[in-house]
Amino acid sequence: MTFDPKAYKRKSAAVIGLGKSGLAAAKLLAKKGFAVHGSDSRPARELKLLLGRLPGNIRVEGGGHSERLLKCALAVKSPGLPPSLPIFGQLEAKGVPIFSELEVALAFGACKNVVAITGTNGKTTTTALTGEIFKKALPRGRKALVCGNIGTATCDVAPKAGKNDWLVIEASSYQLDDSQAFHPKAAAILNLTADHIDHHGSMERYIAAKAKIFRQQTQDDVCVFNAHDPLVMKLSRECPAQRLYFAPERGNHVHAWVEGDKLRFRLPGSKKELAMTPPGLPGQHNLENAMAAALLALSQGLPPAKIQAALKAFEGVPHRIEEAGTFQGLRCINDSKATNVDSTMVALKALDGLENRILLILGGLHKGSPYTPLRALVERGVKGILTIGSAARKIEEDLGHVKPIFPCGDLKTAVETAFKIGSKGDVLLLSPACASFDQFQNFEDRGDQFKELVKSAR
Repeated sequence: MTFDPKAYKRKSAAVIGLGKSGLAAAKLLAKKGFAVHGSDSRPARELKLLLGRLPGNIRVEGGGHSERLLKCALAVKSPGLPPSLPIFGQLEAKGVPIFSELEVALAFGACKNVVAITGTNGKTTTTALTGEIFKKALPRGRKALVCGNIGTATCDVAPKAGKNDWLVIEASSYQLDDSQAFHPKAAAILNLTADHIDHHGSMERYIAAKAKIFRQQTQDDVCVFNAHDPLVMKLSRECPAQRLYFAPERGNHVHAWVEGDKLRFRLPGSKKELAMTPPGLPGQHNLENAMAAALLALSQGLPPAKIQAALKAFEGVPHRIEEAGTFQGLRCINDSKATNVDSTMVALKALDGLENRILLILGGLHKGSPYTPLRALVERGVKGILTIGSAARKIEEDLGHVKPIFPCGDLKTAVETAFKIGSKGDVLLLSPACASFDQFQNFEDRGDQFKELVKSAR
């Protein structure tokens, strides 16, 4: 079902979950004249302190979700909430339609030019890079606005976009799973590995959520796929849009590949082959991110020279293999955005060649996946593992026989321990492979605290 604001004019809306996205949706609906009932599991007193002063037509309840929500004409689900919450079953039983924040945001905007990017890893970097490319390459008078899971709620941005502007959206599996009618003009699936299984219930459901990025597309649209990822390749066969593929090497039906120090591109039906220099970021994964972003831009007819200029200028995103300074010859790297095992593997591969020189901070809130896939990379490159958070015991079970474990409990102790045991030329890498919510507000908070600890020690 598509969300049509006109069909619900002057009616009431329930917004369930008042995090960043939910609060943005509540404020947008209130601005458009809806009576909004915001609901959150956090205590009402805590909500008042966090949310501050809200418009008069937003009523907020804390401590759970009451039956008054069932009297609303529609509901908006905040993407972080599990679909198994009883309130959602109750709403469905009452026939109250439930929409995603993405759908609500886009329904109130004039812009239909949407680029959406998803994947287990790399989507924030690719979204940021795609946004920079579109900003540089669009004709004068047309804007590119970046939003979604990258940190700025779509409800805060989409209504401000003009008809001829572009929205570049990082779409998480949570957001996609909640959506029924999301229809980007151009999309990309970067990779698929086990993540958020606790939320979706199974790998199959996780993949099905990701596939919603192209389910409403037509043959007039474009979707970019990673030809080097078996799960992505298999999923791509279900896509109704024009399919573009990137891979490490040239091959049949591959439209972007790496050749020497260049990225090369050849779109369907074109006899011309393009060569571009990638951003100066470490790791194979960043070459893949750049190929995906450039293919999205090329598919929309943006000038190659402008795309190249944006690639050259791009310096990455915070909290992803980000240099955090040096202390007594110990190079410190903030990779707090590595919230799953596969993402930590990417960071270790990017630092390949540092044999037995990495002090790796692992841990946080366990997400259900084993840490054993890290063994080979840990054995080759890691000097010692410093564990933090509630996942520490599981990490020690999976990796304790591979390299020395230093139980630290918290980030401050881990950094102090690293400075004591590290030597000149070593690398201190915060790449936790876990969620942050057991000790931090989010991964950004974790990364910022790490950088501050390094800074204060220098």
